[in-house]
Amino acid sequence: MTESALPIENARVSAAGRWTQLVLGVICMSMIANLQYGWTLFVNPIDDKHHWGLASIQVAFSVFVLIETWLVPLEGYLVDRYGPKMVGVVSGLLVAAAWTINAKANSLAMLYVGAVVGGIGAGGVYGACVGNALKWFPDRRGFAAGITAMGFGAGSALTVYPIANMIQSQGYEAAFLKFGLAQGIVVFIVGWFLRAPDESVRFAAPARVTAATATNATPAEMLRSPAFWVMYVMFVLTATGGLIITAQLKPIAKDFGLSTAQATILGLTVTALPFALAASRVVNGVSRPFFGWISDQIGRETTMFVAFALEAVVFLLLTKMGSHPASFVVLSCLVFFFYGEIYSLFPAACADSYGRKFASANAGVLYTAKGTASLVVPLSSVISAHFGGWNGVFTTMAIMNAVAAVMAIAFMKPLRAKLVAK
Repeated sequence: MTESALPIENARVSAAGRWTQLVLGVICMSMIANLQYGWTLFVNPIDDKHHWGLASIQVAFSVFVLIETWLVPLEGYLVDRYGPKMVGVVSGLLVAAAWTINAKANSLAMLYVGAVVGGIGAGGVYGACVGNALKWFPDRRGFAAGITAMGFGAGSALTVYPIANMIQSQGYEAAFLKFGLAQGIVVFIVGWFLRAPDESVRFAAPARVTAATATNATPAEMLRSPAFWVMYVMFVLTATGGLIITAQLKPIAKDFGLSTAQATILGLTVTALPFALAASRVVNGVSRPFFGWISDQIGRETTMFVAFALEAVVFLLLTKMGSHPASFVVLSCLVFFFYGEIYSLFPAACADSYGRKFASANAGVLYTAKGTASLVVPLSSVISAHFGGWNGVFTTMAIMNAVAAVMAIAFMKPLRAKLVAK
């Protein structure tokens, strides 16, 4: 049945319902943002109390990222098989349980358990909401994936200062417990209203997408496609720099002598590091729908080439200007701006290439590239110590992004064109 052959009532309900589903997805994603982006606020207070060592405590962050990314394919399969509601509701319980465990943790082992539980919960929410957006918006996949991912990128911006203040006034345990329960309860409630479009729901898709999405490739079939592995390598190359800055922004500021430095930006004087932390979350979120929308207009590969090339330039500028307070704030925000778009462009390109039916599982498999990139993050400390300090790290990241930019045009574009030709 073609789009024009659908009953008018069905088309109207579908058009209204998909925007509702998009909003619900953004709400859920914003509730899990702090599990990753709010973590840095807890590290020092935990060490001040238990003296476990910063390195050992940060293992929990790595565990969270690995679990959150590497289980998304399974969670995406469950979304495709049973629907987003079941996965969303269960994930809400896990999100609440994760920070509750962290609040009670009196050993590193218990802290790691909290990271595992949080990773499963966050991955479930991510798989349910991003996959749902890809299915409801085949005609605007870049924008829809970007809006949904924006919740994860910017969701913690409004709570940075409240969490920091609660840690200061009531202790980190209270912040873990109260914010954890609140976040989990919201996901649990909203999860009951998530639903995927059934086979009768259709929307007109751009001509460049329609031929490819007709294939509806399974994850196994996708893994046999060269285009997938090109996208996977590009994802790793571009995600690495963003994850390094996410995890290391405070150490970088300390090494640059900017921990308490003041920066004047547009006539406003702020403390450089806290302002950079808050502002970077906002621009990281905004970049996702912005570049997603751009890619709907000019194509995924062209948008990737521009974004990755500009990211490379920003990393190079950090080597020259990063030690200046105002430049540090502006450039760190630009790093996050050009980094955030990968979480809209890659899922959209994946669904364009391999279809709607298994979109959640397929996007989940590609998302494991973030977990692979997280394994590279600890090497940043090694590079910093032995190869020119943080400037050596920034130069390496610039090269990786430049390589990804070339790959988008030289390899990804022709390989995806072959998929359409089939």
